[in-house]
Amino acid sequence: MTRAYLRPDDVRDLVAEQFGTGRRLTALDRLTGGSKKGVYRLRLDDETTAILYVWAAGENYWPPSPTVPDDPFTDASGAELFAANHAALAAAGVRTPRLLTLDRSGRHLDADVALVEDVGAVKLEALMRHDPAAAAAPLATLGDALRRMHTTLGPHYGKLAAIARGEASQIRRAEDVIVDRALGHLDASATRDARLAEAHDRIAGHVRHLRGAVAARQTYGLVHGELGPDHVLVTPAGEPVVIDFEGLTYFDVEWEHAWLQMRFGAAYRALRPVDLDPHRLELYRYAQVLSLIEGPLRIADTDFPDRRWMLDLAEWNITKALAVV
Repeated sequence: MTRAYLRPDDVRDLVAEQFGTGRRLTALDRLTGGSKKGVYRLRLDDETTAILYVWAAGENYWPPSPTVPDDPFTDASGAELFAANHAALAAAGVRTPRLLTLDRSGRHLDADVALVEDVGAVKLEALMRHDPAAAAAPLATLGDALRRMHTTLGPHYGKLAAIARGEASQIRRAEDVIVDRALGHLDASATRDARLAEAHDRIAGHVRHLRGAVAARQTYGLVHGELGPDHVLVTPAGEPVVIDFEGLTYFDVEWEHAWLQMRFGAAYRALRPVDLDPHRLELYRYAQVLSLIEGPLRIADTDFPDRRWMLDLAEWNITKALAVV
């Protein structure tokens, strides 16, 4: 598809309403890395900046796919989720960009938008790679925030907005949702890769074997869903700021920690995690491997600009999935 991104004239009325007519927009920079929403940096003539999120079809690279009906991580994007999750993280004492305004009326753009504080462009990921000493304090602070999230408990799993609407009554265990999700990812990936097609039954059997070791549990913590060091910005004062939190949900904290272990590597220990169920953790770790095959292969079939990176990510995880079977 032909994608038309925002131009400065598109947001001048929004800027005037938010910042007043005495300040002028001088530049609108589209930031790279997003795949579900557009992210833009607004530069004003007094050298201040802000970040604009835009939820529009033309900003979303992900094609549709079959989903598990009660999977709380499905369609984790949109202004409603952003608003509910921003409030929940603030209540849990987790630093996020300050929300300046959220507009779902379409008054300024033919899309839902949010204007937030610009906390800078330094990612925790870059500090971990290039200046580990400077990353130590933000990692410790992030670990404190994660413990507050993971000990904010609820009796149901699901998106916060759905729970608020009373739509969180479940009859299935969380691990069964993840099994169905993993097997769906396996089925879809096997149509794209002959190695996975050949190993399909062995992989499915391994998933079910891991599920068999998991004991029942009905208490859920607040989890980000895909928190890596690329989803944490670090302010000039050294504060870690969590972003891309539309996937925030109540779920098993092992789901979060399977992801954290993969994304933070050796630095994971600095987060000082809560106690975890090793059997649940192992099931979720393998399910995420299958997810990181299916998703990248699917988006690589689109016009996503970094297709090679996605294919390499899928290949890395195909190797991991096959290694255990």
